[in-house]
Amino acid sequence: MAYASHVINHCRKIKNVSSVLRQEHAIWVRWISHDAHSSVRKREDVKKVYRQGYEPMERERISEFLTRTTVSTGSSKNNLSRITMKFRNSMAGSLFNRELPCSQLHLRRGFASDSGLPPHQEIGMPSLSPTMTEGNIAKWLKKEGDKITPGEVLCEVETDKATVEMECMEEGYLAKIIKWDGSKDIKVGEIIAITVEDEEDIAQFKDYSPSPSGASAPAQKEPEAPIPPKQEAVEKPVSSPEPTISKSSSPPSEDRIFASPLAKKLAEDHNVPLSNIKGTGPDGSIVKADIEDYLASRGKEVSAPTHKPKDTTPAALDYVDIPHTQIRKVTASRLLFSKQTIPHYYLTVDTCVDKLVDLRSELNSIQEASGGKRLSVNDLVIKAAALALKKVPQCNSSWTDDYIRQYNNVNINVAVQTDNGLYVPVIRDADKKGLSKIAEEVKLLAQKAKENSLKPEDYEGGTFTVSNLGGPFGIKQFCAIINPPQAGILAIGSAEKKVVPGSGSEQFEFANFMSVTLSCDHRVIDGAIGAEWLKAFKGYIENPETMLL
Repeated sequence: MAYASHVINHCRKIKNVSSVLRQEHAIWVRWISHDAHSSVRKREDVKKVYRQGYEPMERERISEFLTRTTVSTGSSKNNLSRITMKFRNSMAGSLFNRELPCSQLHLRRGFASDSGLPPHQEIGMPSLSPTMTEGNIAKWLKKEGDKITPGEVLCEVETDKATVEMECMEEGYLAKIIKWDGSKDIKVGEIIAITVEDEEDIAQFKDYSPSPSGASAPAQKEPEAPIPPKQEAVEKPVSSPEPTISKSSSPPSEDRIFASPLAKKLAEDHNVPLSNIKGTGPDGSIVKADIEDYLASRGKEVSAPTHKPKDTTPAALDYVDIPHTQIRKVTASRLLFSKQTIPHYYLTVDTCVDKLVDLRSELNSIQEASGGKRLSVNDLVIKAAALALKKVPQCNSSWTDDYIRQYNNVNINVAVQTDNGLYVPVIRDADKKGLSKIAEEVKLLAQKAKENSLKPEDYEGGTFTVSNLGGPFGIKQFCAIINPPQAGILAIGSAEKKVVPGSGSEQFEFANFMSVTLSCDHRVIDGAIGAEWLKAFKGYIENPETMLL
């Protein structure tokens, strides 16, 4: 008994041990179950596991424990089981309750402790995009009690950019769902579900609720605040009450104004101060005739009633509060960050699009004959922008505190407006793709954005952005806000017919010009570099056949 007590006391000294891999439990069982192996071999098996993952200080503490708890081969299994169980219980709070790195999921393993809960895992809200800080549960695809295997989809999570499927990382059973369908604003890492390894353990989590700290053990009672030392009450000298002097309700006789009741009533109705009227009644008292004379002198009729001012309070506003979507919250924070930290400047140029429109008509005829997708002007603009970035790579860059990162890939983000907010899916390697491929990808990504089904790979990794408000909305010209960490964004306006000089001295012609504005990060793109990029872009738009070379 003293030996077991010594083991338990030594276990309590081990704190803050790193997370234990699943095979550790199997080795502990093998260590206490098979008499065929020597105690030295069993101890070496356990040491082999903790050497792979524990820190040096933690390895030293466990090595000391294993040395002290060496049991001879002849010891009974029951004694070994009791020793191991006490070791396991004393370690439950610190050894088995650390976060395990499982891809992007937040998993926390908890073992039976004083709370009596069986081994389980707490699944936290995953971080499914680089800018995600909180998310919503759109729909659970598994229900409580279902068996789960690695790779199966647990639920759909609405991130800051799209709705993403969250996959299971380990085999087991879904014991408890903490955050149900429609749960909003769940912080990354906050517990959303509990899983167990054994099906019979599910019932024990029926009334489970996580503690505020996220640990599986019940929250410990906070120590009561220390009672402040009693302070001797300092008795204040009781002041004797001042004698109450009854004052006369009426002012002194020399200040008192005497008026008849009828005169008082008339003066009150017409807001006439009695002090302004000299009485003509007995002993100088004010009578009705005095009030009438006063009113007549002011040009008012005695019989006119006093009208109270009308209530001028404006009517309450009629409004509807629309909750923020996740994409709107993230877009707002990123645009605010962009305008506050990036020194914007803007360059605008008009480009003649007559040849571009003619080429588009010819290509669409070919596309229709072959059953392909029709090309839009925006598809040609994306291709021209990508080729201009290849020609002027300084604009295909990002600013960091230590260096300017210039990208070799030309990935164009395309702004898409939806009911949920603004999305920017990406066309990767747009400089290397043909116009038909670009048109196909733009239509597919725009549809996924409207259905809120974009995945992170559909919108991450862009190096430049194109925003077109001209074709869909007829906006002539605008200045777009840079999409960080990019250094530029191109705003496309609508085409407008203008009069231009003809071939003769007094001849004039009509041409269609499209206004485009380049927003630049002045830390990365100098004015001359931005102008050079616009010159290259204009050359591709006005001579679109060069894009096919």
